[in-house]
Amino acid sequence: MADLVFGCRQRWPWIGGDLQTLRDTLMVPRGSADRAQRLLIRAPDGGSLLLKLDLPQQQDPCGWVLLVHGLGGSSDRPGVRRLARLLVLKGFAVWRLNLRGAGEGRSLASGTYAAACNRDLLPVLAAVRERAGGRPLLGVGLSLGGTVLLNALLEHPGGLDGLACVSSPLDLGACARQIARPRNALYQWHMVRGLIRLALADPQAIAPASLSRIARIGTIRDFDALITAPGWGYADVDNYYREASPLQGLCSGASLPPLLFIHALDDPLVPAGSLVALAGQQLGNREILLPGWGGHNGFHGAADPPDGSWADCHVAEWLARRCRELPAGFL
Repeated sequence: MADLVFGCRQRWPWIGGDLQTLRDTLMVPRGSADRAQRLLIRAPDGGSLLLKLDLPQQQDPCGWVLLVHGLGGSSDRPGVRRLARLLVLKGFAVWRLNLRGAGEGRSLASGTYAAACNRDLLPVLAAVRERAGGRPLLGVGLSLGGTVLLNALLEHPGGLDGLACVSSPLDLGACARQIARPRNALYQWHMVRGLIRLALADPQAIAPASLSRIARIGTIRDFDALITAPGWGYADVDNYYREASPLQGLCSGASLPPLLFIHALDDPLVPAGSLVALAGQQLGNREILLPGWGGHNGFHGAADPPDGSWADCHVAEWLARRCRELPAGFL
């Protein structure tokens, strides 16, 4: 089911796709103490992935949520922590995952993550499923985090009992072309500089021949061609974009748990065309919301709480509804 969302107003002064996108970067909230518990999950190559666990106070969780950040992010990004706080208030326990090499996990595993990193994600899904103790295990992916979780579910549909994706690219080639448009030059420069810093923090994972070329990387596609594709065993960047894009698997009618997609039509970084095409498939078990505004993972609405977003609230409501819809005796 697909819905064009009307009746919502953007929060002034964050008007338009770009300002909606940049709001969480320009208005970083004062950080509160992070009291999350820490868990290390062993990866198949011998490294570890770091998760942070936020628990609701004085109650058993109504469900467990695996929350995954986007490109260049980590478990400590403002948008990730904001959504985690809301979900905890709703009674969920939240695992905030750092993908390979991200955030505080940089020193724990060699290399960097990719849009399809199932050899890392499947052990994580198994570990958090075990710790859920029979309660629902749901997922939320922000931007590339949604792509990562979708690819894991296409290989292992039972890994989650439901997944919400916010501003997630389904066609990596189209996304790379969108980011490379001249109007997005500043976005791309910022993202590429961050990815280069991430890669250079683990020089042992970079082939010696590539070290001399890394300073000349100018686009997301360049980075994926030099670092991501070879690091994850793809023949070239086009092969990576084709094989790691979940759109074809979603359109094929693959058996998956319930899915929620939220994507703004004015997203400057990830084109909405893939979601529009997916909505046209009329496949069941999927809810697709396509508001005209929101930018890339912005969705700062006039009626939302100061430390919240329209998308956060919809995700929280959808996860709670999914828990209620699970068959009797699931727990």
